Amino acid sequence: MAIAALVVWVITALGGSYLLAKWVAGGGPRRESPTKVPPALLVGHFFLAAVGLVLWIIYVALDETSVGWIAFIALVPVALLGFAMFARWIPAHRNRSRDEETSRHHFPVAVVGAHGVLAVATLVLVLLTNLHIGTR
Repeated sequence: MAIAALVVWVITALGGSYLLAKWVAGGGPRRESPTKVPPALLVGHFFLAAVGLVLWIIYVALDETSVGWIAFIALVPVALLGFAMFARWIPAHRNRSRDEETSRHHFPVAVVGAHGVLAVATLVLVLLTNLHIGTR
């Protein structure tokens, strides 16, 4: 299950990296955002997720229980920050005018949705692995 969590985490990270790159390409912190998401929130979410992923890779390689739990603990604020950004994104996405801005400034709904679903799956898989549920 640790490997499954790693695979799902990497796919989630790829989606998040795409969204971050799209944000930066669209002007990043220099551009006024309808969601009013502070850049520190975005960068903090990305940084903590990356740190957690590195810790999980170490856990998978060494099978060190404490590192697995630290990776899970790192995921908790990542999830909270992600939920906060998602909560701000929903109304902005619903209220935006189609002709107001070009599509390059908007996140694809499918990527945002997949990133969120995979993030929840990652959190659950990491927790189950740490609890030794579903492992031999």
